[in-house]
Amino acid sequence: MWQPKMSLNRRRFLATTALGAAAAATGSLAMTSVLLAQGAAVKLGVLHPVTGALSYSGQQGRLGATMAIADINAAGGIKSLRGTKIDAILGDAQSTPQGGTAEVEKMNAAGAAGIVGGYASSICLAVSQAAARYNLPYVVDVGVADSIVKRGLKNTFRFGPGFGVIAKTALDNLVAINDQAGKPAKTVIIVHEDSLFGSGLAKLLNAQLPAKGFQILDTIAHPTPTRDFSTIVLKIKARNPDLVIPANYYNEYVLLARTMREQHVRLKGIYSVLGGAASSYKFVHDFPEAARYIMDCNHWFNPHSEKALALKKKVEAGGHYFTYEVYMNYSAVELIADAFERAASTDRDKVIAALASSTFSGHIMPYGPTKFVDGQNQGAAPVNTQVLDNDIKVVMPPQFANAKPVFPMPA
Repeated sequence: MWQPKMSLNRRRFLATTALGAAAAATGSLAMTSVLLAQGAAVKLGVLHPVTGALSYSGQQGRLGATMAIADINAAGGIKSLRGTKIDAILGDAQSTPQGGTAEVEKMNAAGAAGIVGGYASSICLAVSQAAARYNLPYVVDVGVADSIVKRGLKNTFRFGPGFGVIAKTALDNLVAINDQAGKPAKTVIIVHEDSLFGSGLAKLLNAQLPAKGFQILDTIAHPTPTRDFSTIVLKIKARNPDLVIPANYYNEYVLLARTMREQHVRLKGIYSVLGGAASSYKFVHDFPEAARYIMDCNHWFNPHSEKALALKKKVEAGGHYFTYEVYMNYSAVELIADAFERAASTDRDKVIAALASSTFSGHIMPYGPTKFVDGQNQGAAPVNTQVLDNDIKVVMPPQFANAKPVFPMPA
């Protein structure tokens, strides 16, 4: 009798187990459906130098990135992931490459699906390398050193233009503006900060300006931060150039421009290439006399874009200035969100593939079609701006301009 009883129990056990497995499977499917329907947040690293020498630009960059995340979430999140919202992992690079690298480690450990930001070229260079170790998709917000995207890193993408394109555009536009005015400018002094950004740009300008017909009288480097430009401005005044070309970050740019005005330096123009303050509403608002007529070849938004103007209005309503850090980061977040959308996944390989094949459109930048080659957007280009009537206008290229250049600078 004992053996049949065991057989019956075994049959009951197997039946019960089968029912339990079916119920478990049904429960798992139900739970998966619930999770997919709710959409667990996509974690996105938002990395900027919000303390230290570059803190103003870093805070502006964070503002742009978080505004984009809020707008994307409000519009329904990542729709291909059933409305998944983006959750920002905020990081502070502390204005150093080492600080940026440390934040990448934290973001990777926290399960970030990608990173945007960096701002300074030296930080972006370190961050891109650190992120590559984890195959972590990285979108550069501003950093313009071309070495960032020329090391074969498959995880790194820059939506904006780099040194080479910016320098060529700047010099072509300078020649066109100078020629149109009868070639009044012939001599130049370059003033640059001494990190990767300023030194790299100064090297390019020294190589290319002479071929454009300009004589370089001096190239003057300074550290960031620099609190006194009196000695540098005395050198400029003694050499009496037609043009000064600054390449530095916001605080130093403002101090240089103010000191030149205070010491009554007479120039035909201040022509910036990636000027840290030249295309800044804050500079124009705080120091209108020092900013007047300054030209810049820099990142800028499309002044004819209704979306750009609406974002500008929103930023200013919040008591902030609409600086390039804001809309470059807004665009960087939109770009990687578009990649999440098309990949329908946060798998890093799939997101990187989606970025590499991107044709991202509907953005607010004055660019051509988006196309990445070795991580660089071939459609990205700077514009020339000028401070006119206490405002900043685009003066070149014609298809994006909303004013004509005034050159040489009126006395």
